Amino acid sequence: MKKILMICAVILGFAFTASAQDNEKAEFKFNEEKHDFGKVPQGTPVTTVFVFTNIGKEPLILTEVKPTCGCTIADYTKTPVKSGDKGTIKITYNAASAQPFNKTIVVKSNAVTPEKYLNIIGEVIAKPASSR
Repeated sequence: MKKILMICAVILGFAFTASAQDNEKAEFKFNEEKHDFGKVPQGTPVTTVFVFTNIGKEPLILTEVKPTCGCTIADYTKTPVKSGDKGTIKITYNAASAQPFNKTIVVKSNAVTPEKYLNIIGEVIAKPASSR
């Protein structure tokens, strides 16, 4: 019985230590994780900026920001974001094809949640045919 209690105490001790360490790590808090561009004219690139705050204690380091298609370009804060500071992820979508879109951007970092997904949505509207 004592062995079982000792094993439980050790396991709980590890769990609390791991939990406390997670509280020390960096962590995101985004103003928004999904942006709706609405209706976009064909051939007109559109841009949005996702702003995040590091709500963890350690500096937050973005290791990769990768759009899931070649029609989307990402630029982001490349320096460590200190606790309480803000960083940005700028996304530009090339509205070439007239159709609805829903694109995902994968954000990798040293945060407690090491992989985040941002989304942009909207509908590209065809340019009116020019009369000659």
